[in-house]
Amino acid sequence: MQLIDGLKVAKEIKSQISREVNDIVISGGKRPHLAAILVGHDGASETYVANKVKACEECGFESTLIRYEENVSQEELLEKIQELNNNCDIDGFIVQLPLPSHITERIVIEAINPNKDVDGFHPVNVGKMALGLPCLISATPNGIVTLLKYYGISTKGKKCVILGRSNIVGKPMALLMLQKSMGDATVTICHSHTSNLKEECRQADIIVSAIGQPHFVTADMVKEDAVVIDVGFTRIPDSTKKCGYHLCGDVDFDNVAPLCSFITPVPGGVGPMTICSLMQNTLQASKINH
Repeated sequence: MQLIDGLKVAKEIKSQISREVNDIVISGGKRPHLAAILVGHDGASETYVANKVKACEECGFESTLIRYEENVSQEELLEKIQELNNNCDIDGFIVQLPLPSHITERIVIEAINPNKDVDGFHPVNVGKMALGLPCLISATPNGIVTLLKYYGISTKGKKCVILGRSNIVGKPMALLMLQKSMGDATVTICHSHTSNLKEECRQADIIVSAIGQPHFVTADMVKEDAVVIDVGFTRIPDSTKKCGYHLCGDVDFDNVAPLCSFITPVPGGVGPMTICSLMQNTLQASKINH
């Protein structure tokens, strides 16, 4: 069993981005600029955005954090998005999800200029990705494909089971793994209503779990030498920890890991690569927009 070290891979890629940005600036080009909109004070969202701002520093980007209280109106948020769309200095921006219940996430996502949509959530980018056209690719799925390639894990013709059908991970992950230029795999999407779920998983050469349930993937669902990618990231209350919680993935790591050829840990697996992909998209957006 080999651990897939997302922290290591992300560090290498961010270093490459930093060198490219340095060359761009030296040659008189514009330093990439990423903006982030954060609504409310959700602890997890605060952490994610802080990590993204730190990654910008490591890559040599400019970054801007725009904060709103929980009660911000949808109209005010959309006005800010339009302002960022029209701001030539901002190359890309994100609206940190989830949003408060009175704001419709779909409307917010669709308001973002696709060329500045560095999360890769806009329908235009998702549609282009489905067709294999150049676009800003959904960050987490792209990070996973990058990890698989980095570790030389063969995906061509392999059976890949994806647990979860969200628009952020499950569906775009399936699209990438299907494409000849990316995964070239045979893909099955499973979800809460899938019959014979364990049997489906036991046939998989690669399992990508993005279902959001701690320890959902158990040893009896994984065949010998499978590759297991754990996208799960749940905060479990823990009074023994200074922060008051510990992080838990979808996979029962201790019992599943001995069966695997490769497996991602939580934390330190997929998470760093999601932020890394966001940085790659920002650099790409800066080239598109200038």
